[in-house]
Amino acid sequence: MAETLAVAVVVVTYNSATHVNALLDSLPRALSGLTYSVVVVDNGSTDATAELVSNRTDCELIECENDGFAAGVNRGVRSSLPSKTVLILNPDVTLDAGSVPVMLEVLERREAGVVVPRLRTSSGQLFPSLRRAPTLLRVGGLSFTGLATFAERIDNPSFYKDEHPVAWATGAVMLFDAICYKELGGLDESYFLYSEETDFCLRASDAGWPTIYTPEAGAMHVGGGSGRSARTHTMQMINRVRLYRRRAGPVRARLYLAGAVVVELRRALLGNRASLATARALVSPTARPPELSASDTLVPR
Repeated sequence: MAETLAVAVVVVTYNSATHVNALLDSLPRALSGLTYSVVVVDNGSTDATAELVSNRTDCELIECENDGFAAGVNRGVRSSLPSKTVLILNPDVTLDAGSVPVMLEVLERREAGVVVPRLRTSSGQLFPSLRRAPTLLRVGGLSFTGLATFAERIDNPSFYKDEHPVAWATGAVMLFDAICYKELGGLDESYFLYSEETDFCLRASDAGWPTIYTPEAGAMHVGGGSGRSARTHTMQMINRVRLYRRRAGPVRARLYLAGAVVVELRRALLGNRASLATARALVSPTARPPELSASDTLVPR
């Protein structure tokens, strides 16, 4: 029988040539004695990403068309060797030495579905990665108020000092229990890009698998390593509405959609040109990116 590894590492790349080698170089020390495999799924990069990865001997490369981040992750998991856990990494992170065994210990001790580490920026500052559950009052993302009622993102540094459960966290570094991942059917590919980690953490919690944050494991996250654009911003906001509808129903989702439009119009007035296109896509289904398959109803399903 094939050995069951401790960790299956999956990285999905898209024009990630600037960062991917640094990530892969950090893995041996980060995994620190654990048995593991590494699969890199390249979603149709047009730069040198695939060539760089193919020249390495410490990972398997899968080249495919870009059918979304979640689809890439699921493809990578299916192609990995049997394992107890799945470690999903963005290509623009580097892991600290010994970080994965720490996350694995927390996963087992807390009987968690997901464990996330403390992230920092390239300059060493705290990267605020923890999030509260989405609600109508949090649609505006008013984290500057410091009030949990209005802020989904958690900026207060005190929340990053101790180990504790969280509603969800950004998906740059996530260690999944493999049984949990399988039972929930992996990441939901309908999101294409953004909200898939939110959806998974919330569904896992519903099923009794909490998400746990630990400050004892760390990683550096550049952020935006595959690029940001008006199009990706639109995908992010459409998927936020879609996620809320799936959890709260179509009636309340209409209010959430209206709030999202107001938020984007305000951002546009403040000079964010991407928000104008996003506001249009929120109210006009035909203006939405076709990858989302969300053009059939006003409130995306």
